[in-house]
Amino acid sequence: MERISISQALIKALEFEGVEVMFGHPGGAILPAYDPLYDSKIRHVLARHEQGAGHMAEGYAQATGRVGVCIATSGPGATNLVTSLANAYMDSVPILAITGQVPTTAIGNDAFQEAHTWGITMPTTKHNYLVTDAAEIPDVIHEAFHLASTGRPGPVLVDLPKDILNTEVVWHDPTGIVDLPGYKPTTTGHPLQVKSAIELIQQSQRPVLYAGGGIIASGAHAELLTFAERANLPVVTTLMARGAFPDTHALHLGMPGMHGFYSAITAMQKSDLLIAIGARFDDRVTGDPSHFATGAKIIHVDIDPAEIGKIRKADVPIVGDARTVLRQLDERLAKVLGTGTAPTRTEWMETLSGWKSAHPISSYEQEPGGLLKPQYVIEELFKTTGGDAIVVAGVGQHQMWAAQLWKYTKPRTWINSGGAGTMGFAVPAAIGAKMGMPDENVWAIDGDGCFQMTMQEMICASTEGIPVKVLIINNHNLGMVRQWQRIFYNERFSASELTDHTPDYVKLAEAMGCAGFRAETADEVAPVLEKANSINDRPVIVEARVDPDEMVFPMVPAGGSNDIVILSKDDLS
Repeated sequence: MERISISQALIKALEFEGVEVMFGHPGGAILPAYDPLYDSKIRHVLARHEQGAGHMAEGYAQATGRVGVCIATSGPGATNLVTSLANAYMDSVPILAITGQVPTTAIGNDAFQEAHTWGITMPTTKHNYLVTDAAEIPDVIHEAFHLASTGRPGPVLVDLPKDILNTEVVWHDPTGIVDLPGYKPTTTGHPLQVKSAIELIQQSQRPVLYAGGGIIASGAHAELLTFAERANLPVVTTLMARGAFPDTHALHLGMPGMHGFYSAITAMQKSDLLIAIGARFDDRVTGDPSHFATGAKIIHVDIDPAEIGKIRKADVPIVGDARTVLRQLDERLAKVLGTGTAPTRTEWMETLSGWKSAHPISSYEQEPGGLLKPQYVIEELFKTTGGDAIVVAGVGQHQMWAAQLWKYTKPRTWINSGGAGTMGFAVPAAIGAKMGMPDENVWAIDGDGCFQMTMQEMICASTEGIPVKVLIINNHNLGMVRQWQRIFYNERFSASELTDHTPDYVKLAEAMGCAGFRAETADEVAPVLEKANSINDRPVIVEARVDPDEMVFPMVPAGGSNDIVILSKDDLS
């Protein structure tokens, strides 16, 4: 029987799970695992910071639907992963984090580069392991992949003491079926609840289908389209669900939320029935929950029973996988309708159409020779790519404009940090997305503040030959902070200006081995973007210097009522 080191067993276990790429940074405690990695078919991408490695794994997972893998050493290496773990936990992204740990005999003794990784990451992972039995490694890795990718997806961490990594073990292939007591996600909705849901839908006069990120996580976009069309239901797609339902479809009302479409926000508020599927009624969508859609009954479908009733009591709760339950709903509706059709709800549909026409999302004005508008730049990028790109956003104004103005028609073409709101997410996540989908055009849309948090990962992209593209919306400010300071703090712009010693991003790009471009006027934008989009042999950075006073609208103030939607600067006076 073959005896191999645990380090070899770890890499062999990852190969067994089909891992092709992992993102990380070596260090003392995890170094034993890097030796067999040298001979492995798994490609290792050397991030310049462990947080970047975690976000790369997230980008890979969100673009492909497969588990992303990251690896780091003990102590600061592990703690640097915490932000990306928290981000993945909030957005239900399946990643596996592997960390080194001090030897078992040194745990608890404040050894060099020791941190209580298991305890620190408990609140930010779906599950975590501290491995103390070397023989468990193949099965632990197999379990970790199962946990990360099933039920409600999420991050799983495996912490490996250095002495365990150096131990020898007899290799065995992990068993195919994982049987974990207490972990048996319910995927199929209860038939009686499905029946009750269809009855409510048929009776409703003002329904809205509220689609969340669970649609994309479960691969339910086709089922969503089929059911929405059969039931004649208007659809809103949350920030995490952009692309789950085509923006170009007549039934689509846009994105709800603090900076959502007026039609989507108001439709939910005025509805008499909300069919929430894979959505969690988060505060950015509901505003003040006590004033949210007060006249609506609720059908809530979610794979995670903890989400149902957490914010809003459900009249018809359905625990199950979004894809499976949508099929059940569609089959039940087809049976009920027979040869007939769903209610037309003419008055409601005409009202919704009126809101869409009266309040289009794109309401800026790009004056010839005037300051460059960020919305114009993003719309020009959409035209340049033909919309055929994976868009990865940072956090802030640029994120909202990218979510609003791009026309998403396919799932997994929009990647962002939704729940945690992690600045610095875009660049490393875009690198991960490009690694997972090398034939796709991947553009990161970032702000100057966000970019400066993880810009070192462009060196990783250059060194590793990953031709990702980055558009920096440079307003020389922390844009969203400045917007809030303008509206809520009497224009006292405290610590939000980035005007002093701003980097020369073109020179910075060149120093990092990337192509660099800049646009400062409207007539420069299209040619610069065309040139940047045509480069596929190295990473690209495009800086667009934009109007610092441009703000994101619509806007519902945090914790406010969705009855009050600020549509423009004029509404602030």
